[in-house]
Amino acid sequence: MKRLMLLLLTALLYSGAAVPRPDNLAKEQVLHRGNGAEVQTLDPHKAEGVPSSNILRDLYEGLTIEAPDGKVIPGTAESWKISDDGKTYTFHIRENAKWSNGDPVTAHDFVYGLRRSVDPATASKYSQILAPILNAEDIIAGKQPVENLGVKALDDHTLEIRLKAATPYFLGLLNHSSTYPVHKASVEAYGGQFSRPGKMVSNGAYVLKEWVIQSHIKLERNLNYWDNAHTIIDTVYYYPIEDQSTELKRYRANEIDRTEDVPSQQIKWIRKNLADELQIAPYLGSYYFGFNLTRPPFKDNLKLRRALSMAINRKIITEKITALGEKPLYSWVPPGIDGYEAATFDYADWPQKKRIEEARKLYREAGYSRANPLTVEIRYNTSENHKKLAIAIAAMWKQALGVKTRLVNEEWKVFLENRKQKQVTQVFRAGWIGDYNDPYNFMEILHSKHGLNDSAYNNPEYDALLQQASTETDPKKRFDIMRQAEKLVLRDHPVMPIYSYVSSHLIKPWVGNYVPNVLDHNYTKDLYILKH
Repeated sequence: MKRLMLLLLTALLYSGAAVPRPDNLAKEQVLHRGNGAEVQTLDPHKAEGVPSSNILRDLYEGLTIEAPDGKVIPGTAESWKISDDGKTYTFHIRENAKWSNGDPVTAHDFVYGLRRSVDPATASKYSQILAPILNAEDIIAGKQPVENLGVKALDDHTLEIRLKAATPYFLGLLNHSSTYPVHKASVEAYGGQFSRPGKMVSNGAYVLKEWVIQSHIKLERNLNYWDNAHTIIDTVYYYPIEDQSTELKRYRANEIDRTEDVPSQQIKWIRKNLADELQIAPYLGSYYFGFNLTRPPFKDNLKLRRALSMAINRKIITEKITALGEKPLYSWVPPGIDGYEAATFDYADWPQKKRIEEARKLYREAGYSRANPLTVEIRYNTSENHKKLAIAIAAMWKQALGVKTRLVNEEWKVFLENRKQKQVTQVFRAGWIGDYNDPYNFMEILHSKHGLNDSAYNNPEYDALLQQASTETDPKKRFDIMRQAEKLVLRDHPVMPIYSYVSSHLIKPWVGNYVPNVLDHNYTKDLYILKH
């Protein structure tokens, strides 16, 4: 009891939230949460997508982590110093940080992890996120060896990271999975299997116990975690539920405590019957459709891309279809970044009638008409909400331009691979959620060399502006440069932004200390289960 009281008092100080008396806590501290699509991998340097990130935040820990409100706080590094020029970071690794097998976590583990992340042999789609680190870009491009990465262990508990230029968002970047350490001995012993149950050695608050494909992933508390004494939930189950209506049914049956999403077609019923359990909050993300620029009909056909974007009535989509508070998006970077004013499409303020008239003109000039209509595929991953939106956009294109659209639904892993290969995709659904609170995180995924540039957008002027922004130390000038780059994206139409996200979850009243934040990052170790 004394230990539990200490645990709760410390949690109170840490989170700033009201913590219940120990006798108000459930005897079994188990959390069940929906998690969208089945994850591809739990290798932190190869994973992509929100479902993987949710789990990896429990399994691993970076130099920094986030408080429940989203603020960056110390993680495995208990403190750091930044040089006067902003280019050298010196981190002190906690002396009580351990891997789940009891091995100490050292600065050498972070050197190994960061080198592995940028190594071309790893084939990480997120390696470009580490571009601020000295020599990272050349290593990713195969021009320098990984040993030249600007990271060095000064001793077992002191890590030095040198940047190519001052990077104001760097501390926030360091809680992204691409920066996580991995257990070298396990990687060398098991190769690509090191991230499977029974083989994974991790340094986060939880360890991987089970992974049953299309059923669940089970995590249990890591008793060797440096802050295990202040963790309350013992076990967390992640369920891959792609169908939002199915997820709602399981939530109502008390099989899950938190949904990953809510079905938009049932939002009226939810607002009426589950209003107290519906959590909607601003979310730093852009929902968009991408064009494959490597093949017809969109390669070298700006007029067609522009026409299709203009024919979409984003206001109807957000008010009548999604209806959760999303906002029509006419920029690439969504709202919510302090101090940044996004550029917008030149037709952002036009009435929809004028947009349709211009879209029809461009459609004709692109070589299409109602007598000779465009036939195109919209590809999306399995989801009721994505399907509903794709149907709506196809109907808008049909009504305004006469476009014939075929909808292609694919399982998440297949969908991501097809987007990456760019052999069959034409128009594809996509979304980008900020990994850190800075416009550069949105801009960089359209860089010609970025592993997640599934449109294959390639504009040397755009790349040059990003390079300039990455070394600019004046905040105002830096934002001005990124706004110039954003204008190029909006001019060239490699993507069609549709709306800015909100996070939307159903959360049981017995899940304590859930705090909405703009990145929608919630660590299980910060939560607890009340009696119910």
